[in-house]
Amino acid sequence: MATTATTGTTGTTQTAGSPGAGTAAGQQSPGAQQAPTAKQAQRNQRARPPAPPGGGGFLRTLWGSTIGKKVVMAVSGLVMLAYLVAHMLGNLKVFFGPGEMNGYAHWLRTFGEPVLHYEWFLWVVRVVLLAAVVLHGVSAYQLSRRDIAARPVKYQHKRQRTSYATRTMRWGGIILTLFIVWHLLDLTTGTVNPRGQSGHPYENIVAAFRTWYANVIYIVAMLAVGLHIRHGFWSAAQTLGVTKPGTARVLKATSNVLALVLTLGFLSVPLGVMTGVVN
Repeated sequence: MATTATTGTTGTTQTAGSPGAGTAAGQQSPGAQQAPTAKQAQRNQRARPPAPPGGGGFLRTLWGSTIGKKVVMAVSGLVMLAYLVAHMLGNLKVFFGPGEMNGYAHWLRTFGEPVLHYEWFLWVVRVVLLAAVVLHGVSAYQLSRRDIAARPVKYQHKRQRTSYATRTMRWGGIILTLFIVWHLLDLTTGTVNPRGQSGHPYENIVAAFRTWYANVIYIVAMLAVGLHIRHGFWSAAQTLGVTKPGTARVLKATSNVLALVLTLGFLSVPLGVMTGVVN
């Protein structure tokens, strides 16, 4: 027979054999779920990935993540690399005389006619290139800030040892940004060019590289381009998932060849003017 317990003055009775008896005695029923402790809740919160601000879609999530910024850097870097290859090939026309070089410049302005109007193709290229430069630079800056913020607090006042490639990429990026401004003022708008005549790129190139300061600026910038490509192309390949040993070795060799060819190709123009080959 079940034992009955009476509670004080209320007159409430509870049977020891009933399901509530164990609970009254301080024992938890098998189906009850224990509330998480404060430490467990904190660990769960850390493990949960942060939601993107504003709940935006895929692009916002991609841009907000570290791997997304690295992908943006890789793709924008490849866009700029493709432009550099085409730009170098165009520059080499200077060795074939003013008619060849100036004719090539005119062809770029009339490319796509009559579908495209005069210089529309050039402006499309400029807008795409500007977007690539801005995305590349902003991604690099934000990734650098995240890297600094992720360091342990106890090392924040100590000088961090960075690799040669990392230092080269950072300083190379700053040098190239400053050079782009100079290069546009020199050979695009003609603002700082000694001749600065529109529609005559051959004559403007010769006039620019007859000055010592233009040669120094250009040579330093092209060396920075070579170092940037040497590390950047390989880094972009890794970011985009090239991890197989055989393919990785080929791409690493390709990055070295690309850096060397582009550097020598760009440097050949001022050297040609200085030596009188181009005059």
